[in-house]
Amino acid sequence: MLEFLNPLREITENNAVWIALFRLSVAAFCGGCIGLERGKKRRPAGFRTYMLVCMSATLTMLISQYLTMMVGTYWTDVTLVGGGNKYTDVSRFGAQIINGIGFLGAGTIIVTGRQQVKGLTTAVGLWASACMGLCIGAGFVEGAAIGCLLIIATITIFNHIERFIMARARNINLYIEFLHMDDVGAVISAIKAQDIRIFDVEIHKQNASASQSAVFSVRLPKRMSHATALAVVAGVENVRSIEEL
Repeated sequence: MLEFLNPLREITENNAVWIALFRLSVAAFCGGCIGLERGKKRRPAGFRTYMLVCMSATLTMLISQYLTMMVGTYWTDVTLVGGGNKYTDVSRFGAQIINGIGFLGAGTIIVTGRQQVKGLTTAVGLWASACMGLCIGAGFVEGAAIGCLLIIATITIFNHIERFIMARARNINLYIEFLHMDDVGAVISAIKAQDIRIFDVEIHKQNASASQSAVFSVRLPKRMSHATALAVVAGVENVRSIEEL
């Protein structure tokens, strides 16, 4: 294995800050790589969501190792049970918080009428805040501070990076409103005429008097911009509105 990383595998009192910085940075990088791939394919959980989840999970493990270190040193006299050699599992109290925050986070996730999933990043942000709270409550303030800075950077700075990358992604979702169900064929023909590949079509049937709508998942050819694809579909007869999701 990579023996030069051995000093970073075990948390101690002297290296706690560097351990937290190293592990959280690696978590942000690894989570971001996976999230970037998912985001390019227009999946609900994208770049920042994966980064936040990976960093939050890393924080929870840092808490467990920090508590184990403290139990074996400063908290030895407090945690001894009946003078024996068994220790109270102090980490299980925080585990209940991790489970419980899931109910709060789930309440922020909604699916819109256009089949968009919203609130995932907010839900993960709540979970990340809970993990930071556990760090602070356990006394690992250094880890919480580093995690807070990285989480804020993920939510703010990386938001612009994500938008920049997504604006150049070849996979996009189009929400299209048209007059009649018969117009779907014309829309599909116009899209295919531009060598745009259609992955999925989700049609939302309405009353006969109302506008019909559908969500198209497509892949653009190289060098075609999102604006060009929107203009192509907007030019189809009876298309009332189009929006990139």
